[in-house]
Amino acid sequence: MNSKEIVLRTLNYEEPERVARSFWDSDLVWCSNTVKTHATEWKKVGDNRWERIDEWGNVWARLDSTSKGEVIKGVLEDIEDYTAYEFPDFSNPDDYQIVKKCKAEHPDKWIIGSMPGFTFNIARKLFKLENYFVKLMLETEKMHRLHDKIDEMLVDMITNYARAGVDSIMFPEDWGTQTQLFINPKLWYEEFYPRFQKLCAVAHECGIKVFMHSCGAIGAIIPGLIEAGVDLLQFDQPTLHGIDTLASYQEKAKITFWCPVDIQRTLQTRNEEKIRAEARELLDKLWRGRGGFIAGYYSDNASIGLDPKWQECACDEFVKRGRRENYISLDKIQSDRDLA
Repeated sequence: MNSKEIVLRTLNYEEPERVARSFWDSDLVWCSNTVKTHATEWKKVGDNRWERIDEWGNVWARLDSTSKGEVIKGVLEDIEDYTAYEFPDFSNPDDYQIVKKCKAEHPDKWIIGSMPGFTFNIARKLFKLENYFVKLMLETEKMHRLHDKIDEMLVDMITNYARAGVDSIMFPEDWGTQTQLFINPKLWYEEFYPRFQKLCAVAHECGIKVFMHSCGAIGAIIPGLIEAGVDLLQFDQPTLHGIDTLASYQEKAKITFWCPVDIQRTLQTRNEEKIRAEARELLDKLWRGRGGFIAGYYSDNASIGLDPKWQECACDEFVKRGRRENYISLDKIQSDRDLA
């Protein structure tokens, strides 16, 4: 069973022979496109400051050489500015030929087409987050039209990725703080849920899956994301949601979760026993030998202040525990107990 088969069986709950993983000969390979945008590389502009311009023309800054940074200046000052703004053109299939090269180099891997986000992740950066929310509340109709324009680009990206041969798309879209959703859930369901439905439907009609990364306490919209058609949710803090809570969603839908051991709580303990225990818990509650879970690895140890050895413990446990035969044995033990 190759990597692509393992990931597909994972998503379909079809009992892959082992847990899929994003480390140690990862089952997943990322690819992008060659669309001409405003993007530049990070440039050091001070003793402890780096800046770059993203694909939309927003200015980003960071205080170290590894973190993702944040937007410090959006490319748009006011909502009307977008009518004169020239968005990158994602409609040309020739800009996705790199996918075919990626598939040729990794014929047995699951190929992911990298997206810059869905509607919210793109729109909020054009104004900076705090300005965006003010405009969303006070100029709702104008923002709605901007969102429509962004969705048109996203449809182009999804269809061209699919034609080029990706197995899924994946996008980042952080929807919450550590304690709550950024906006009222009612507004999310009114403005964004239909957009998720539309974009996920486009992907599924093209024969590909939808993967989403999100940070923060977004429990209020997880059911909506699943209902809208997101196939996989990637969380770096599974305990923020509650592993049992995540498992409860799997009782109603074939949703897959892709997680490392929690990067803010458990890994920070630097306690090998606790780290390994959470790795087992993720497997025992979310994977269970039937699928529905991908064992993750947070790639930027430096930004979370950790020696890589702590994640290595988690990876080792994922590999040792995450084999189908282990769960056949666990099922037998439970069956014997039930009969006793």
